[in-house]
Amino acid sequence: MDYASHGYSAAQALRTGGAGPVREALLATRARTLELADAYAHALEASGWRVPYDRGLNPPLWELGHIAWFQEWWIARNPQCALGVGCDPLNPRAPSLLASSDSWFDSSRIEHRSRWELALSDAGAMRTYLSDTLGETLALLHRLPQQASADELYFFRLCALHEAMHAEAATYMARTLGISVPQSAARTLAPVQALKVPAQSFRLGSADAGFAFDNELQSQDVQIAAFEIDSQPVSWSRFAGFVDAGGYDNPRWWTDEGWAWRQQARARPPGEGADPETAACHLSAHEAHAWCRWAGRRLPTEAEWECAALTMPGFSWGHVWEWTSEPFMPYPGFEAHPYRDYSAPWFGTRRVLRGACEATSPWLAHPRYRNFFEPHRTDVFAGFRSCAVNAW
Repeated sequence: MDYASHGYSAAQALRTGGAGPVREALLATRARTLELADAYAHALEASGWRVPYDRGLNPPLWELGHIAWFQEWWIARNPQCALGVGCDPLNPRAPSLLASSDSWFDSSRIEHRSRWELALSDAGAMRTYLSDTLGETLALLHRLPQQASADELYFFRLCALHEAMHAEAATYMARTLGISVPQSAARTLAPVQALKVPAQSFRLGSADAGFAFDNELQSQDVQIAAFEIDSQPVSWSRFAGFVDAGGYDNPRWWTDEGWAWRQQARARPPGEGADPETAACHLSAHEAHAWCRWAGRRLPTEAEWECAALTMPGFSWGHVWEWTSEPFMPYPGFEAHPYRDYSAPWFGTRRVLRGACEATSPWLAHPRYRNFFEPHRTDVFAGFRSCAVNAW
């Protein structure tokens, strides 16, 4: 989806609309979850869904149970569900539909490595748990008043978006595991243009009524100097110049951290066999930064990316997640929402990406949304766009 041309109406409807768009999002994300589960089952049933340990993955069967558990924990089992962001995350919960679910699927308590050692129920039981918890969720959503408040809808929206994130994770996990899953093909980019963004005061972050992730708050006015930014992310054909010039073997273009990563990750430079006019993808932040140095360009800041996406005609996004120049940090006045592990544990250790990719649910793709990963990650569908070093 090119969100410059088609907008981001689904994401905005989920964030600000009533129960109707929320129900539609819950059903659509569940359909995608089950479609991916079918592909995983075809590849993994013979091995009992077992996969080798990888710190960038979760066990696929655990993923299915976690999606159901998260939804049940925050909605059907949560006596304070209607309080939204005012909910006490530690308030006592009703029993689960699945007796062992808290000891299996609570990602706040179950250490990552130990998830491979859990004696989980089989895939059929996980599908039943998914179905039963969604049934509870939809029944509770139906009971809300016609003019439900943002707080009353908060956890329903959160759970739809949480499941959309896990569906995307299942797609890049499948690539790592060599599993074929249904996904959209990369789209050819339009010719790149230089967009000249004037100096301005810009409102960074979410300020609309409705849903926002805690790390998008508090919105703030920031002063942005005039800058020039590409209308499109960097294509494989543009990235190939750096590869052909020996950029992967020249420490001049890399930060110290990036060069250390390059020395450790001695894989072949990426892009072989890719359509040259599609967005360069599965690149680390180190590779994005090195290309920019080589090309005499720079990565945009978060505020520049968001400003251009919201104010500049011709700014095309949605091809790949795009690395920015900034670490993932809280905005001034940050207050954690009830799902405490969503943002705060990762501040200062991740890099911000903006936009969306071909595997991103349209319910999630929003220009205010802040994605974040460790800068060395190449499994996620990440690329970048560049800015001129000097203001125009």
